[in-house]
Amino acid sequence: MGFEKKILCIGAGYVGGPTMAMIAHKCPQYRVTIVDINPDRIAQWNSDNLPIYEPGLDKVVKEARGKNLFFSTEIEKGIRESEIIFVSVNTPTKTFGAGAGMAADLQYWDKTARQIREHSASHKIIVEKSTLPVKTAQAMERILTINDNAVRFDVLSNPEFLAEGTAIKDLEDPDRVLIGSRETPSGLKARNELVEIYANWIPRERIITSNIWSSELSKLVANAFLAQRISSINSISALCEKTDAEITEVARAVGMDRRVGDKFLNASIGFGGSCFKKDILNLVYLCRYYDLKEVAQYWEGVVKINEYQKERFVLNMLNAMFNTLAGKRVCLFGFAFKANTGDTRESPAIFVAKRLLEEKAELVITDPQALDNAMRDLEGVDGKVSFNEEPYVAVDGCDAVAVMTEWDVYTGLDFERIYRSMAKPAFIFDGRNILDHKGLYEIGFNVFPIGKPALTHF
Repeated sequence: MGFEKKILCIGAGYVGGPTMAMIAHKCPQYRVTIVDINPDRIAQWNSDNLPIYEPGLDKVVKEARGKNLFFSTEIEKGIRESEIIFVSVNTPTKTFGAGAGMAADLQYWDKTARQIREHSASHKIIVEKSTLPVKTAQAMERILTINDNAVRFDVLSNPEFLAEGTAIKDLEDPDRVLIGSRETPSGLKARNELVEIYANWIPRERIITSNIWSSELSKLVANAFLAQRISSINSISALCEKTDAEITEVARAVGMDRRVGDKFLNASIGFGGSCFKKDILNLVYLCRYYDLKEVAQYWEGVVKINEYQKERFVLNMLNAMFNTLAGKRVCLFGFAFKANTGDTRESPAIFVAKRLLEEKAELVITDPQALDNAMRDLEGVDGKVSFNEEPYVAVDGCDAVAVMTEWDVYTGLDFERIYRSMAKPAFIFDGRNILDHKGLYEIGFNVFPIGKPALTHF
């Protein structure tokens, strides 16, 4: 069977894998190939044990794989044969040199651009799918055209707005798809080709177009606004604990204002994931580069509140447990940065675990999907750490439970059984405010929620 289009995605991670699987699923007339330099990851994509956990992803992949969806390590071959190339490589925060700790590390993106240039013999549409700083498309165009080899490249920006845990739903029924291009005849033609792909299942009114610079900036700003709301409510949670107000009641009252809305107003231990912190710091770096000092300070404050919230959580634990955690066993319920994913990147649990170990606590970590990543995250860290997928086993003999991830499974546990198995006095620190705090107190726990008065027996 011949295919109308041959699409390649370079990068088989959390963005590239699900996005391309959905395109293949919705567009059987296109051949979609995902390539990656990591052969183990590609082997997992070709197996029954996918490298990432995302509800609904298994079904989408298995329905299209081998028909019009393929996973491969043959990057050069894929470049030669494709007409549209999505670039979805890792762009972490730099850990070295100029901009360390804030700017995006573009070394993998740079290598990919050069690889595309080297192995292309025909016109290609290049789609930025990774989150990138504004004006990166311009740099990519310069890299691609430096040889003046008569091969034309049109670079588009198509940022992802996926939320881990709901990525398949977000891909199938997105709020919007944003496509940015240069506003030249060839740029607009390339943009229309990408519009036609998404229009196979997404209503046209939800496919919005812009110039390429607006598209690149929109991704950073969207994540900054969401993170800002989380830090805002978390800052108020600290005040609630001092004044005996209840953060859930405050958030409900504020969220019912239609000008504000109720999204992202759940107080918690803080945000994590691969995007929020990275994108805000990238935005801060850009503002400093353009000498917008006050703007940079404003957005940097969002990250500082998030760090403060995690440290405050640990200090509350220390204070509640009689100012010493040395030798005490603490069970972390969850290690993923949010429910319904195994991703632990920038998870608050990493910070809390390391701080508790610094206080000489003994840790037991349980999570239904993230234990392998948790082991990697804490590899080489000094202290006693054990891992167990079964919560009842993990919590046995512990002095305290700290809820790190809002997995539904934790709300349905038999806490009377858990209480009987724990050392006394028994503590619960609910970093996600998902448990029945009054019920736990009546069982015998000393309960410390976020942004609410503690319920204690002493």
